[in-house]
Amino acid sequence: MSKKIAVINDLSGFGRCSLTAAISVISAMGVQPCPLPTAILTAQTGYPDYYCDDYTDKMELFRSYWEKMGQRFDGIYTGFVAGERQILQIFRFLDTFRTQENFLLVDPVMGDNGKTYDLFTPPLLREMRRLALDADIITPNLTELCLLTEQDHGKIAKIQDPASLMEKVAQLGRELCAQGPRHVIVTGIQFRDEKDTEQMGNLYVTHSESRLFSFPHIGGSYSGTGDLFASCIAAGAARDMDLGRAIQLAGTFLEAGLADTVREKIPRNDGINYEKYLALLIPEEHQQAEKEADPHEI
Repeated sequence: MSKKIAVINDLSGFGRCSLTAAISVISAMGVQPCPLPTAILTAQTGYPDYYCDDYTDKMELFRSYWEKMGQRFDGIYTGFVAGERQILQIFRFLDTFRTQENFLLVDPVMGDNGKTYDLFTPPLLREMRRLALDADIITPNLTELCLLTEQDHGKIAKIQDPASLMEKVAQLGRELCAQGPRHVIVTGIQFRDEKDTEQMGNLYVTHSESRLFSFPHIGGSYSGTGDLFASCIAAGAARDMDLGRAIQLAGTFLEAGLADTVREKIPRNDGINYEKYLALLIPEEHQQAEKEADPHEI
């Protein structure tokens, strides 16, 4: 029986993010994504102008109809929400569908590069922190980690020594682990290595360890990278993949897409050219099955 993940996120017509990213990545990794839209947008909120159709009141319809259908999920993955009322709807969804056999991954979308997004409010932070502490896995970027732990992003971002920076981030991650989540993956940490090469790091933190996964920083900040990364982790968790391996796979996938995007000079709001690299995510056993099924394969 195929694995299924309930994906609670918005659907944006442009920006290669949110449900567009999640559906393609999770599907490529051999898991069925079951989308529950929190909002429908003409384009993601980084564009100068967009229309947002808030789906808060419709979220309960999804929950109730899926409950009538007797649906079960191997994982629940939440991303962008348009306000704190939607998080209250998510908690109702969790009351219905969360079990000891599935996981909750929360991508606490609130800001980036030291700034909060337009729809951010203190009540949203309060409810997002409550949701994050209830999760099994969270994937904040450094800005969101600071919001969740009430830290000054500017002070942490100024730490020049990579080892000191990672130790500080790991400390904050462990503080969150002590309050709820078993796995904290802090994404998009920029630093310079011993060869003075700019790197982009993802720090995996648990109660007992921290591991850094990094690759050369190719340049630019693009829409949807966090969604693509979190989707890889969610699908990996559904497939019982070691999270370290899932982080490495996500990094390889994103590095290829980012390099292509920089070459093509794609505007940041348009997101990254990831589509042609989805094959990197196809599980090996599925690739083998395709070869065996193709009579023309040499």
